[in-house]
Amino acid sequence: MAGARNGGGPAGEGFSAARRLIDCAEAVRAAPALSRDDLAALLARHGEHPADLTPEAFGAADAAELRAAAHRMAAVLAETDEDRAAEAINALLDECGTRPRLIRHDGHPWHLHVDRGAGAHWGDWFLASGALALAQLLTEHGRVVWGACAATGCGRLFLGAGPGSVRRYCSTTCSTRARVAAHRRRRRAESAG
Repeated sequence: MAGARNGGGPAGEGFSAARRLIDCAEAVRAAPALSRDDLAALLARHGEHPADLTPEAFGAADAAELRAAAHRMAAVLAETDEDRAAEAINALLDECGTRPRLIRHDGHPWHLHVDRGAGAHWGDWFLASGALALAQLLTEHGRVVWGACAATGCGRLFLGAGPGSVRRYCSTTCSTRARVAAHRRRRRAESAG
């Protein structure tokens, strides 16, 4: 995990630590025993350098640490209350022994970056970079702009940092399904009452 750890996110998006956080946390929620190779591939899609993702640099124990950290971050990502989210983020920032710094690389603009210091682990890096990304979003938007989908049976994590009202659903599909279900419940209640 060298100085230029972060690269571009999924094609066309540029680097986004928040997007990487959501994708990793959701992948681990969906598959708690996600393999080292699958985690490495996910990190590579978010621009991590291939040299940092070899089995020697990112081994089974590192993958286990990253899975545990992603699981912890999923709990923070499911928090909808601003104050509790801020407290959880501050607790993670206090716990992590890394320091943020500005970095510019691979054609990306300046952005805050967390390096893994000597002796730090992948899990520590993930917690620190994820907490920093959420702190930036909370301060920029003044509210929680992430969450777990409110649609019955879904619960996927999402990042809703765009303009407009607070998002409750991971997609328009889930939002529409929830609206239709609520409409049908009201109609049944009206018919029965």
